Amino acid sequence: MKTKVYFQQLPLKTTIRIFMLLAFFSIISFTYSCSSPNDDIAIVQPVGLAKFREISNSTHTIELYSKSGKLEQGYNAISVRIKNTATGQYEKNATVTLVPLMHMAMMTHSCPVSAVTKSVGNDSYYDGAIIFQMAQNDTERWELQINYAINGTDYTVASDIDVPASARQRVASFMGSDGARYILALISPENLRVAVNNMTVGLYKMESMMSFTIVDNYRIKIDPRMPSMGNHGSPNNTDLLQSAPDKLYHGNLSLTMTGYWRINLQLLNAANEILKGEAVTDENPQSSLYLETEF
Repeated sequence: MKTKVYFQQLPLKTTIRIFMLLAFFSIISFTYSCSSPNDDIAIVQPVGLAKFREISNSTHTIELYSKSGKLEQGYNAISVRIKNTATGQYEKNATVTLVPLMHMAMMTHSCPVSAVTKSVGNDSYYDGAIIFQMAQNDTERWELQINYAINGTDYTVASDIDVPASARQRVASFMGSDGARYILALISPENLRVAVNNMTVGLYKMESMMSFTIVDNYRIKIDPRMPSMGNHGSPNNTDLLQSAPDKLYHGNLSLTMTGYWRINLQLLNAANEILKGEAVTDENPQSSLYLETEF
């Protein structure tokens, strides 16, 4: 006796759903069977950084990062990564030096630049800072040379870089009454508020065309004013004084409303002598030494 097997015909919609589910699970199964064990490891990208340039030599590609994805006149925090072109891996045990060079018609000079240190929390990044005291123009250009050493072998790369003028004055280069040339740069605040903001600047002396040193134990008086609003000031500002840990100058910048502010400055040496800048009065509405900000 033959056994008859009966198949119940399913509704068309149900059949389509079953077919789609079978196809989906087939794709998933195929994907996992073809994946290597490392494919599911997440690639960690730098938080809050954007790459603005790559420079290569025969052994490495140097990646340059900043928060804005560009450089500009004034203070710039820069992060560096070194990729080995043969292995595709990032070098994690390098020593790095940044050498910025401004090529002018009759001379070449550098600018204040920090030491480069290993990034905290990501050992394939190296962090430093450059203060460009002037912007590029049609006939003058900035070049960045990066010297680095890995396992006792020295390498170098170099390329021109774009350093356009900043929208507001973030750096001042000037001659003091003592005959020395100084560079003063605004570092923070980056995000201004109608409040008392923590203010930080770097102060450097030009020892030669290629050498700039941190200035110790000076005082910077600040007097923020709004020229468009009767040149009114603000309360609760404090002088900028040097901090021992980072050698930068810190104080309080009070901003009572949004808009354009001119931060009038006076630079005093350790003997309390004014080297540059004037007090703001009714007769003298602004100092010859100043920084600008707007928000």
